[in-house]
Amino acid sequence: MSPHVPTTTLILGFKTVTLVLGGLITLLAYRSYNRTGSRALGALAVGFGIITLGSFLGGVVDQLLDAGFQLGLLIESGLVAVGFAVVVYSLYTDK
Repeated sequence: MSPHVPTTTLILGFKTVTLVLGGLITLLAYRSYNRTGSRALGALAVGFGIITLGSFLGGVVDQLLDAGFQLGLLIESGLVAVGFAVVVYSLYTDK
C-alpha cells in the first residue's frame, strides 16, 4: 500500500473545505446585510456565493459528471472571476 494520498482524495478534501468556508463567509455576509441593510454587504454576500458556487460546480463537473478536468476548471474559473468582480464592486459601493 502506497503512503501517498491519491490526488482525487486531496481535490475532494480541498473542495469540501472550500465549500464549507465559502458557505460560512457567504452566510455571515448575508446576515450582516440583513442586519444593516447595506447594499455593499449584500453584494459581498452575492460575490462570495458566486465564488463558492463556482468551486462547487467545477468539482461536480469534473468528478461527478465526468465531463473532464478542463471543462470543470473553465466553469470554476469563470464563476470565480465573476464573483471577484462582484466583491470588488461591493468594496467600492458607498450605499
